[in-house]
Amino acid sequence: MCIDKRAALRARATPLLSPAMGDLVFKICGQRAWREAEAAGRFAGAPVDVAEGFIHLSTAAQVAETAMKHFAGQHDLVLVAIEPGLLGGALEWEPSRGGDLFPHLYGALPLVAVSWVRPLPLGADGRHVFPDLLTGDAP
Repeated sequence: MCIDKRAALRARATPLLSPAMGDLVFKICGQRAWREAEAAGRFAGAPVDVAEGFIHLSTAAQVAETAMKHFAGQHDLVLVAIEPGLLGGALEWEPSRGGDLFPHLYGALPLVAVSWVRPLPLGADGRHVFPDLLTGDAP
């Protein structure tokens, strides 16, 4: 995608998906990777993030599908809730699956932007069990 089209998409998305709205965005990652991030004071991304040059994030409406598509059956995961307003210009909204706009973080995730971290267990049906994404309460 050319840069001009990308900028136009971001400008169009900003009023609809503005971090000022207070909605959290989410990162799913392994517990070990998250412990390493806590020790380092920042999360540099999973291998796929590093390879693609940005950290893949999801909105509350997108994160369950992200888990099914990219983390199916995986144990020892955590769900990291992030305050997008604390990410500044490093957060960009870009089209991905089916043209949906996804939050992508260009740079490391500073831990000061993290609201909470919860385990992301598998339920009896093999799907991940999510906490209430509006309050962060565990199931």
